[in-house]
Amino acid sequence: MDNSKTPHLRLAIAGLGAIGMSVARHVDRGAIEGMTLVAVAARDHARAKERLAEFAHPPDVLSLEALCEAADVIVECVPAAHFMEVAGPAVSKGRIFMPLSAGVLLDHPELTDLARKKGARIIVPTGALIGLDAVRAAASGGIHSVKLVTRKPPAGLKDAPHVVAAGISLNNLTAPKLLFSGSARDAAKGFPANLNVAAALALAGCGPERTQVEIWADPGVTRNVQSVTVKSACADFTMTIENVPSDDNPRTGRITAHSVIAALRRLTEPLVVGS
Repeated sequence: MDNSKTPHLRLAIAGLGAIGMSVARHVDRGAIEGMTLVAVAARDHARAKERLAEFAHPPDVLSLEALCEAADVIVECVPAAHFMEVAGPAVSKGRIFMPLSAGVLLDHPELTDLARKKGARIIVPTGALIGLDAVRAAASGGIHSVKLVTRKPPAGLKDAPHVVAAGISLNNLTAPKLLFSGSARDAAKGFPANLNVAAALALAGCGPERTQVEIWADPGVTRNVQSVTVKSACADFTMTIENVPSDDNPRTGRITAHSVIAALRRLTEPLVVGS
């Protein structure tokens, strides 16, 4: 079999939290044909090297800024405050940049212009959401409205900036509590670790101002529930997904890491399904 036409890409991962480490393990095990994990960045270099020692091919541990020099594809899984330390160099270098912090991306539209100028690509994974292919298709025909309703266990929302700033107590809730109702842009700012799905939905559809979001702390759910309702010129549809929370981070669904893996596979696979 002649594999000479199969692209081979070098991957770097910024951040080794629940998502970054899961993606790293899958790639090291050969889950993505035509892709090799060559570098990671982590806050504690010594600890990262310890965790990576079990890998078949341990990657280099570098600074955030240095990842773009080592790899063709950079996956961003860092806290929002460090987003531009990864994004700026990656896009400036013309790399494929895959951000998980889609909410921060809304605040940096200049990255899209820079990517166009430098030949870079910014690919936002679907993450813990559902049906962004349908939303993109509807957007090409004209969207009337998009609404996202998020329901999460209270423990996964208690540290959100909006909750802390408003002095909202989520202790001993016995009924669902509405924490936020407004635009996707404001939702992403008030819940940066929880609502990257809102930003991804806005980018795929009708923009952050027109995409409406409700966020509920619900003691009656054990999973992170996302429901999307779209009304458009070509179709009206409603989609719901119940995500199993990650063992390491209850704010993150397990499916998020697998969404990144699926997005990475699209870069090398000869057959791609879905728009």
